[in-house]
Amino acid sequence: MFFQTDQHPLPKMQNLRWVCKHLLILSLCHVVSVGLAQSQTTPICYEADRAALLGFKARILKDTTEALSSWTGRDCCGGGWEGVECNPATGRVVGLMLQRPADRDSGIYMKGTLSSSLGALQFLEVMVISGMKHITGSIPESFSNLTHLKQLVLEDNSLGGTIPSSLGHLPLLKAISLTGNRLRGQIPPSFGNFRGLEQFNLGRNLLTGPIPPTFKNLHSLQYFDLSSNLISGLIPDFVGQLHNLTFIDFSHNQFSGQIPNSICSLSSLLDISLSHNKLTGRIPDQIGSLKSLTTLSLSNNLLTGQLPESIARMQNLWQLNLSRNGLSDPLPGGLPKGLPSLLSIDLSYNNFNLGTIPQWIRGRVLADVNLAGCKLGGTLPIFSRPDSLTSIDLSNNSFTGGISNFFRNMSSLQKVNLSHNQLKSDISVLTLPQGLSSLDLHSNQLFGSLYTILNNTSSFLEAMDVSGNQISGGIPEFSEGLSLKSLNIAANKIAGHIPNSISDLIELEKLDISRNQITGTIPTSLGLLLKIQWLDVSINRLTGKIPETLLGIEGLRHANFRANRLCGEIPQGRPFNIFPAVAYAHNLCLCGKPLPPCRGKQQ
Repeated sequence: MFFQTDQHPLPKMQNLRWVCKHLLILSLCHVVSVGLAQSQTTPICYEADRAALLGFKARILKDTTEALSSWTGRDCCGGGWEGVECNPATGRVVGLMLQRPADRDSGIYMKGTLSSSLGALQFLEVMVISGMKHITGSIPESFSNLTHLKQLVLEDNSLGGTIPSSLGHLPLLKAISLTGNRLRGQIPPSFGNFRGLEQFNLGRNLLTGPIPPTFKNLHSLQYFDLSSNLISGLIPDFVGQLHNLTFIDFSHNQFSGQIPNSICSLSSLLDISLSHNKLTGRIPDQIGSLKSLTTLSLSNNLLTGQLPESIARMQNLWQLNLSRNGLSDPLPGGLPKGLPSLLSIDLSYNNFNLGTIPQWIRGRVLADVNLAGCKLGGTLPIFSRPDSLTSIDLSNNSFTGGISNFFRNMSSLQKVNLSHNQLKSDISVLTLPQGLSSLDLHSNQLFGSLYTILNNTSSFLEAMDVSGNQISGGIPEFSEGLSLKSLNIAANKIAGHIPNSISDLIELEKLDISRNQITGTIPTSLGLLLKIQWLDVSINRLTGKIPETLLGIEGLRHANFRANRLCGEIPQGRPFNIFPAVAYAHNLCLCGKPLPPCRGKQQ
């Protein structure tokens, strides 16, 4: 339901987007509520509408939201039926709003299909059936009979099939959102009939084909989201004629060709993402004409050439993401004095040869700085306002020297990636910011032991990768209260044994200690890490058996015990006995599926 960019959005702007997107929803619901409050007429329930609602309820086989348990009795308009709103003067249902947060891990959902009986709600103005996760089947053709409908929201369910073209004949529709389903086929050209449509969201489906040419008629459109589909073809030039647009998200599709120059005439545009497509050519020279733009994301395309000079004139731009293209030097000369609102910049993985981080970046109050693969060198930079940084990525460059002073005064830092450099520093004296959630230092020349960095880890740290260095010593004991979800210490010189206290990392999902010099046995307490999905202990000096307790890790998808000194029967249960044999190869005497049977046992 939230707009996603390649870098995490700042909380205030994220909330603003959500408010803007749902402003129409709130206003329509407010109209219904005010109408109810102003009337003193005792609500009644029109029998045909009640039957239509019960038809919907009958097709829902399981409802853990418990909303439909309130749908009892003869009066669907008395306020007792959750999510149902009526016009008290007529007793006709005008609103059906069953909305839950789109939390895929929660146990709150509805399971079933959409009943065609809802098409009999002749006076329905608002239909919101959202976040139910397990409502499957197709969108009923009968919904085209809802001629009073102003808003249709069927987000975050599991609807499939094609979108009925007959929906394009709903004359009053102002908002339609079918995002987060499994819809296939092309966008119906009939949707170009929505002359009053203001919000259009088909994101996160499996739609194919081009944007229909009939969409040139959608002159009232403000919010246009087709993200995360398989839509192809050119971005139509007529998009630049939809002058009310404030939000465009065509990211994660298969659009090709150039970015139309006409888009630069959208003076009200606040947010545009065309990332993760196959767009070619140059960024339009007139891009600076988008005076209202706050977010520009063109990452993961095939764009070439230099950045246009006009980009420096974008007074309101706070997020700029041009990563993973073929853009080249030099950067526009106006950037040192331009982009006064900039908070987040990503120029990673282009053909830039920056040498050093420009002063206009180091001297600003920035939250996100991402310059991975920009051919930077020398020692790590000093930022004028380190306390403002929340995320920094300087990976895949040629930085040298130490890192002990780099984190000084970075009190707001949450994510840092300095991997694939030539940094040489003692990791045991490193002091991390207390709010850090992700630390990636892999593939450098770091040395020292892990004791200090792991014992002083804050409860916020969720991911640590220090693989591919020269770290020595042992694995320290772990304490309770840590939130680590991913720990990668592979390809170092770590010795000693795996501590039993590894079981205190109850949130751990990935553990990689491969390619070290670790001895001893695999502790049985490892089986208490029930969230582990990835486990790699290969190429060490481990002895003994693979503990049977690991069978309790039901979500394990990858495990590797190769090249140790393990012996005994492989735990005979899924997934251990169906992992490939190579996962157990080059040990002392492991046996049992998928290896040959143990001596004295039949296969």
